[in-house]
Amino acid sequence: MISKYDYAVGEAGAAPAYWPPGLPFGRDAGRPTLLIIAHPKCSCTRATLENLNRLLTKCGGRVAVRVLFIRPKGQSQEWVRTDLWRSAAAIPGVVVAEDPDGALARTFGAATSGYALLYDASGRLEFCGGITDGRGHVGDNPGAEAVVSLINGGAGLQARAPVYGCSLLETSCRARDSSK
Repeated sequence: MISKYDYAVGEAGAAPAYWPPGLPFGRDAGRPTLLIIAHPKCSCTRATLENLNRLLTKCGGRVAVRVLFIRPKGQSQEWVRTDLWRSAAAIPGVVVAEDPDGALARTFGAATSGYALLYDASGRLEFCGGITDGRGHVGDNPGAEAVVSLINGGAGLQARAPVYGCSLLETSCRARDSSK
């Protein structure tokens, strides 16, 4: 059954137009960088990771991928190392890291789990938003199609897409808590 919640768009902040300097991780020289910011307990993010895996098969290693999982203040490292962390780490070529207190999420204007940002090889923002078509929805969608097109050298179908997921500011997810 489809509910209003499935298609409730998450908050999307203003992403920096260029890759910010001085981050604890950098972009790969000579290729685009796709950054996904996620909540480790948001079951909606499972679809984002599945769609990420699907879109990477269409990109032939032409993109560096970073998945940042937020770790709210006061939460342990174990709190963030969920099955979602392990799923992201299992995707070939994906680098997974934690974002203590969501500082990097704020730098990139992210407020919703599953927020994706694609920066080109020169560090210019090309896409921001979601790569699913609803909370927990796996499959083709305009956001993922735009990312694939941009990575493969084509024109993006759109520079933004709605993002669907739980708030990055919560310690649990309103949907099914993915805390294993």
